[in-house]
This record gives sequence, structure tokens and C-alpha cells, in this order.
Amino acid sequence: VQLVVSGGGMVQPGGSLRLSCAASGSTFSSYDMSWVRQAPGKGPACVSGINTDGGSTYYADSVKGRFTISRDNAKNTLYLQMNSLKPEDTALYYCARDYSYIDYAWSRPGVFGSWGQGTQVTVSS
Repeated sequence: VQLVVSGGGMVQPGGSLRLSCAASGSTFSSYDMSWVRQAPGKGPACVSGINTDGGSTYYADSVKGRFTISRDNAKNTLYLQMNSLKPEDTALYYCARDYSYIDYAWSRPGVFGSWGQGTQVTVSS
């Protein structure tokens, strides 16, 4: 699967952005998916995941209550709605296939593949 990410940008603290990840091919609906970010000088970290039918989601503690992951399998698209953004959310954001949703549980830090190209999110006043 090929993944194309869009929707990043610069926003002030407290602002919102919505990221989109468009997938090619007809197998998107069979993949668990996640959003992974990498801040400057840090390793990648998964912020949110969603299973194939959207019935199970994962959020890192740092984004709970502020970010919402969703997917539209008819449109082969994954979304991340980010509200109440903070400077510490500044990072390069990727979507990726998640291989870590096993037996109805999310294993973290997780194993990911088929990475999209990433989009920069900068939160600054």
C-alpha cells in the first residue's frame, strides 16, 4: 500500500489541524493503521491507532482527549483530528500500517510498515 499524507502546517497553541492519509489500492480496509510522530532529536512515537473497522482505537497519554483518529474505508483514507495543540506536539507526522493490534489489544511501542511521506506540524506562537 502507498500512503500520501496531507494537512500539516503551522498553528498557534490551542489551535487545530486535521491530517489525512490517502491510501492506494483496495486493501486499506484490511489494515490496522496508526499515526506516528517524530519530534526533533527524538525517536518515533505512536500517538494513535485504529483497527480495521474503527471499533478499537489507541491514544498515547500525551494526546488523549485532544486528538481523534478515524478512518473512511470507502475513501481509503485515515484521519487525525488534532485539537488544543501544544508546542510539544511539534513533529513530523507519519501514517503507517500497524502490525501491533493483536488479540484485540494494542502492543506498544509497536511495529509499523508502509510509511507515508510525513507532514510537518509546528505549534508555535
